[in-house]
Amino acid sequence: MNFKLFNKKNDSTIVNEEFSKSTFTDSTYGELNEGLNEKENITVNIVSRKKVNKNYQVGGVLDQEQSNNWKAWLYLAPVLILMAVFLIYPLINTIAISFMENYSNVTGASDGFTFDNFAIVLGLKPIPGTDVYETNLVRYAIPNTFIIVFVTVPLSIVIALLISVLLNKLKWFQKIYQTIFFLPYVTNAIAVGMVFSVLFDTNGLVNYIFNSDTIWIYNADRWVAMIPLCIYIVWSSLPFKILILLSGLQNVDKQYYQAAKIDAAPQWKVLTKITVPALSPQILYLMVTSFIGAFKEYTAVVGLFNNPGTSPGTYNMYTMVYYIYDNLNIHTSRAAAAAVILFAIILVFTFLQLWLSKRRVTY
Repeated sequence: MNFKLFNKKNDSTIVNEEFSKSTFTDSTYGELNEGLNEKENITVNIVSRKKVNKNYQVGGVLDQEQSNNWKAWLYLAPVLILMAVFLIYPLINTIAISFMENYSNVTGASDGFTFDNFAIVLGLKPIPGTDVYETNLVRYAIPNTFIIVFVTVPLSIVIALLISVLLNKLKWFQKIYQTIFFLPYVTNAIAVGMVFSVLFDTNGLVNYIFNSDTIWIYNADRWVAMIPLCIYIVWSSLPFKILILLSGLQNVDKQYYQAAKIDAAPQWKVLTKITVPALSPQILYLMVTSFIGAFKEYTAVVGLFNNPGTSPGTYNMYTMVYYIYDNLNIHTSRAAAAAVILFAIILVFTFLQLWLSKRRVTY
């Protein structure tokens, strides 16, 4: 039923809403019945008994925005279909394969459901038919990946922040330096890795400059080999971070810096008390995306070490993604299990960062 609520004094409409009963409760006037209410000095009239769709009508007026929702879904359909085919389905399929025993990626057949794939890749159970335990994931891939993540991500963000602050002050050469710093982002990652492998070769430029004979790449100690790898990852990840932080700096209110200048605040305090809090949304975005990217690091390892596990002395430079690719064709179920483990780790770290950001990020 459609009720109108009138003010008795000036006959002005106070409420014009849809109700299902002749008696209704108004937040202002309490329980109201049809007809004159002398106590509240109002009149309730039934003007229509027509039922309406409450989803689309409020006060008898059609809500065009809600009624046209199907158009929005139609426009989004191509993207949603692509996401379903290339993102959601592969994810579900990978999780399913990780629980299949002796899965064949050619025929799609398997011997049934099992948890052994996770036990094997984590070194908790020997490889079927042997007494050998798989150690590459737990001993090399997981530790190497965590070293890369917790060394390169904070270091690259700090360096990118400092470079962005300096570039923001160099108005005359800002465009030129932006182009220079952005070059690694558009350069082929494998080609850059090969250049770094030449620079850090035993007879390379680095050893020549420091008059050293350190073995950095092939047959190198695991911790020594981490140095050129982390340098390469940090260097190649700087352009995107600089671009994001520099765009954020240009939107910071200049009044904060003017007030700090009047108070003669030191530069380090301006950086920590004004710049960093103002850029906290951009820093959070870079932290989340950089953590995900570092956990999935692959091209830097291939570019520097040329197939760890097959080249001499490089088996100890496995990462989790390289381990997955290395086992994908032969031991598909184990590769899928390692991929699920990596997905779970990334998910936990992402949610942890988003939870911590509620206290630190200011918008």
